[in-house]
Amino acid sequence: MRLIPIALPLLAGALACAAPVLAALAPGAAAPDFTTRGAMAGKVFQVHLKEQLKKGPVVLYFFPAAYTGGCNAEAHAFAEAIPQFRAAGATVIGMSSDDVPTLQRFSAEKCAGKFAVASAGPTVVRGYDVALGRQMAGRDLTKRTSYVIDRAGRIAFVHDDMNPADHVAQTLAAVRKLSKTQ
Repeated sequence: MRLIPIALPLLAGALACAAPVLAALAPGAAAPDFTTRGAMAGKVFQVHLKEQLKKGPVVLYFFPAAYTGGCNAEAHAFAEAIPQFRAAGATVIGMSSDDVPTLQRFSAEKCAGKFAVASAGPTVVRGYDVALGRQMAGRDLTKRTSYVIDRAGRIAFVHDDMNPADHVAQTLAAVRKLSKTQ
């Protein structure tokens, strides 16, 4: 079957729209190191990715904004699954462009004090390609993207979907798979 010349661009456009949108950091890419402030159980501390990786794999999950419906649900789901992540040797860190005082409250209330949440500044947002391109209350929002980073600092898995439903299950499965190979 021969395609007429005008059909080729239309077909290419349709295929591009049908392809899933992925974060720029693909599996195998180096995860950008960073140091920022975060909170766990309401206590502020410094978060340094390289230091966290010394303990084992890290699940770095970006969420658009604290105290919004999907982000509250996702934080609760991660909090409920923390025992399984720990059993697989992983640390979970939530990231958003919220300020530290907001994350301090969010870590105690919505994360049940079970894992850290940290403030992602512009350099971290750019490095992980998670800018949503929208603002809320004068601050930039991030995409809902979960990365599993192996001990060597390489991206092992990416889940990039604004629906929070599968982030916990998908990242936990990736961590479990990773723990079998390391």
